[in-house]
Amino acid sequence: MADNKNEDRLFLNNSSAVDSNRIIYTSSDFAKNTLFYLQETGSLNAKRQHISSRENLQSYLFFIVEKGSGTLKYCGEAYELKQNDCVFIDCSKPYSHCTSDDLWKLRWVHFNAHNMDAVYEKYTARGGKPCFCTHNDSQYTALLSHLFEIASSTSYVRDMKIHEKLSGLLVLLMEETQTPDTNPAGAKSTELEAIKEYLDENFTEKITLDDLSARFYINKFYLLEIFKKQYGMGINEYLIHRRITKAKRLLRFTDKTVEAIAFECGINSLHYFSRVFKKVEGLSPSEYRKSWVR
Repeated sequence: MADNKNEDRLFLNNSSAVDSNRIIYTSSDFAKNTLFYLQETGSLNAKRQHISSRENLQSYLFFIVEKGSGTLKYCGEAYELKQNDCVFIDCSKPYSHCTSDDLWKLRWVHFNAHNMDAVYEKYTARGGKPCFCTHNDSQYTALLSHLFEIASSTSYVRDMKIHEKLSGLLVLLMEETQTPDTNPAGAKSTELEAIKEYLDENFTEKITLDDLSARFYINKFYLLEIFKKQYGMGINEYLIHRRITKAKRLLRFTDKTVEAIAFECGINSLHYFSRVFKKVEGLSPSEYRKSWVR
């Protein structure tokens, strides 16, 4: 880790290299323990070539190149960046970025959350990359602009509003992972939509991977891979969630027995149903019914 003196020197050297408009934000303990929280946000125009380098920073960085070009070095890889390229990285890992002769303009945010490691892991598992070119540049810049305005305000619910904007940023980033470039080769969304529609219509029936493979003429291992990339969960997990959702509706709005509900949802073992239900909801079926029905 760079010592504080080196880090201070870096900021001093860079202060004459950029025109920046930034907010360094201090979030409440509540925000840090509960929400996506802001650390810093702003924009900069490079006045000359310079380099910013950090590591072991407990933060996640997103920035978009509004104009110009430059280079990001991250985890031993170099990425050439141009207008409308976006960067989303874990700053605990070594990284640096610098503008080219075509001096760039950036808009950025540093943020974090108690469970941000898991969120970033989900991003990468869905195909998310450290750098990508976006067609949603206006959405990103508008979102970051609103974030800056909120952080500048005196609203007593600033942290909640910031959380909302950071959640919106993560939604956009997750959606970017589902472009054709990040889907497995040959995966067609129409194929997966047909499979998902079949699952939605027949989830109370016994469905095996071999059945799906034969019905849709697709390799079962390939199907497992592309389904999880597209929908963020495996086929079996998806079926369980559909069955549990139906069970919750029946528990709340009917007087049917738990055993009858399990059977109606496609689970023939009461013991297995109760175990799976509690794993998903944290309550037994009877406890769930009692908590919602008074």
